[in-house]
Amino acid sequence: MDTRDDPSPDSPLRRRLLGGLLSAAAPALPLILPSSARAADAPIQVGGLPVTCNLTLPVACMAKAADAGKPGALPRGFEYSKYNGWPEVKESLMTGRIQAAYMLAPLVMDLADKRIPVKIVSLGHRSGAVIMVRTDSAYKKFSDLRGKRIAIPSRFAVDFLFLRKMLAREKMTPKDIEIVEMAPPDMPAALYAKAVDGYCTGEPFGAAAQRAGYARPLAMTRDEWRNYICCVLTVREELIKENRPLVQELVNYVQAAGSWLDSTPVSREKAITIAAGRKYFNQDPNILRFVMQNPTDRVTYGDLRMIRAEFDELMQLSIEAGTIKHPIAYESYVDESFVKAIKPVAINI
Repeated sequence: MDTRDDPSPDSPLRRRLLGGLLSAAAPALPLILPSSARAADAPIQVGGLPVTCNLTLPVACMAKAADAGKPGALPRGFEYSKYNGWPEVKESLMTGRIQAAYMLAPLVMDLADKRIPVKIVSLGHRSGAVIMVRTDSAYKKFSDLRGKRIAIPSRFAVDFLFLRKMLAREKMTPKDIEIVEMAPPDMPAALYAKAVDGYCTGEPFGAAAQRAGYARPLAMTRDEWRNYICCVLTVREELIKENRPLVQELVNYVQAAGSWLDSTPVSREKAITIAAGRKYFNQDPNILRFVMQNPTDRVTYGDLRMIRAEFDELMQLSIEAGTIKHPIAYESYVDESFVKAIKPVAINI
């Protein structure tokens, strides 16, 4: 095996994964000032993780920057702010350190229920989660996982709900397996070292292990849960009140980025180049390319409609999982007005 693709913990592949995906573990954040002291034209920071479910965000930010100064463009823009994990994004959004971010949909529901003033204003993707096992394992169906150790990113992650759905089809529950929470960048190496028997997460962490040759998908949302949604564009309500046109423009660009990504292979290749850069995901472009091509609908972006029934399904699954304790009013955590008022923009990058 080429040493560049050796997945062992001390290998170049491992260093690339953790060097690229974790190099910004302590993200560079803008100086925290009272809102009244912030420069009126300073770009807002939009938090995101270096995962392909967040790919519409770097594309939207790059396209907005390319359009700066053009007739009709708002003078204030938005920039990608890289985080390593959902807890950090959650904390920054709760405290107002950032005013917008891609977030886990069930986590936003829970925050809104706790009276944190946030609203989902757009989807960011569809599909994109995988359940990976070792290539040399005998696991062919989910009943084979009984008693095995499976890693998930968080019990608030929709990946966990996907795992629960698949177990239920085999008349199993999470009690039939051992579940551990683990940072997604650590999952490929943990599987290689046999510290876990499988893991369920978003890309590119499944593709990294699959491309290296020691893992295979046991299930993919593209096959099992076509209307899967996970990462959603979330903004604080004060930003909506203070600068509604900016929120609208952010939604316009995110939605346009989704359509552009699914339009041609050329668009996806451009997106790979953008996202792989140090300013954004800082990842090996070959791993991102593997996600985009194997198969081409491993993650999709073109259908970013806000469908209430899909959020209701997520909520019900979260209640059954115990991560949400009771039903939460749709209007308390979703603002559909921006998607309904979309003005098409061209992605010129």
